[in-house]
Amino acid sequence: MKLIVIEGLDGSGKATQTAILAKRLTEMGVPVKTVSFPDYEKPWSCLVRMYLDGQFGSRPEDVSAYAASSFFAMDRFASYRTGWQRDYEAGTVILCDRYVGSNALHQSVKLPREEWDAYLDWLFDFEYHKLGLPEPTATVYLKMHPDTSKNLLIQRYGGDERKKDIHEKNLSYLLSCHDAAGYVAQKCGWRVVECCDGQNLLSREEVAQKVAAALSDLF
Repeated sequence: MKLIVIEGLDGSGKATQTAILAKRLTEMGVPVKTVSFPDYEKPWSCLVRMYLDGQFGSRPEDVSAYAASSFFAMDRFASYRTGWQRDYEAGTVILCDRYVGSNALHQSVKLPREEWDAYLDWLFDFEYHKLGLPEPTATVYLKMHPDTSKNLLIQRYGGDERKKDIHEKNLSYLLSCHDAAGYVAQKCGWRVVECCDGQNLLSREEVAQKVAAALSDLF
């Protein structure tokens, strides 16, 4: 059984690279199912949507790391138990656009740095052991500077700030998440893919080649 996760900051191209990787594996004859988190279309994501819409507070830090983490964790639990558990257990490769690691890099920054390890221990125990979610076979982190992510998000929303969630609106928060991601990636052994060459954003094809190389030992 294999569970491959694509992580990264908002605007880093996770959905694009997940789709490209799924197509590549399908062409290789590998059975694949893609899932994306949060699962906004399902009713169980209501707390996630309320949080990101700012209904619990207009700033990310208005909701504690532990409370916010539970919203996203239960979204994953419901998705797994009602959607892809059977496929995963049958041997289908599951490709995740975001997973438990997104809690790690987005929520740890709400805590003092000296509390990060305790939070991560709690998070992984909660999601993988208490909730019974499968642990990833590998996690690929698409490393992109927040300034580049910000510019891509502007293009995505056509400059309409109202369409951004409380994470996307807050550049200082995204900068902190970038620092946390580096820490989590090293601690958890994520496979880091550089999406920029200096100041220049690599093409999706170039990034896809790097993603494939990062996972070459698995397929």
